[in-house]
Amino acid sequence: MSNVQSVERAINILDVLAQGGWRTGAEIARELHVHRSTALRLLGTLERHALVERDGQSAKYRLGKRLPQLASVVTGESDLRSLARPVCAALAAALGETVTLDILAGDEIVPIEQATGSTSVVSVNERLLARSLERSTPHTITDRTALEAQLDAARAAGHARTHEELEVGLDAIAAPVYDAGGEVAAAVDVSGPSHRLRAEDRPELVRLTLEAASDLSRRLGFRGSARGLTAG
Repeated sequence: MSNVQSVERAINILDVLAQGGWRTGAEIARELHVHRSTALRLLGTLERHALVERDGQSAKYRLGKRLPQLASVVTGESDLRSLARPVCAALAAALGETVTLDILAGDEIVPIEQATGSTSVVSVNERLLARSLERSTPHTITDRTALEAQLDAARAAGHARTHEELEVGLDAIAAPVYDAGGEVAAAVDVSGPSHRLRAEDRPELVRLTLEAASDLSRRLGFRGSARGLTAG
């Protein structure tokens, strides 16, 4: 049996169990038109990954508890995007710059929503300290001590700024978004040409970015106080 065929049959097992109730290995094998040994082998793999669970007395199977956990990731990201869309659009319109919502997937920063066009995304998270610091431009911080100092400054200020660190001529401002439990769920980034984002006559850049992050945090159910979020 090929790997692809095994995956297809495993998905078919989940579909059968999704119809509800407990099923024996023999019942599932009949549904899939496969040998009982094949069904049991696939069920064993799914059980090891908590995608199905087996009752020890009846030897019957049902969907496992890991599936809601996996589904919540998709649902949570979808809810975050839908809540963030008007916030990002309003901030982009107010500043005339590109606004991006980022989440952290493992050690990678992933943009999931953006307003007013496409550009490089800049965000700062302390997990960067565990990664290899690669230079993208002459301005990229590759010294860990300097990066720690930058992260400390960002935490104290409630927002982070980068100056041409990922792309020459591109600056960015980022503010954290908190979920109902007070954990950082995402970051709102404003990015644009360096000469515009460093203009001394644009104090609204940081203020409006912080306000947008605060607005989205409230929409996610955050009711606490955190550095960088406006009171309210």
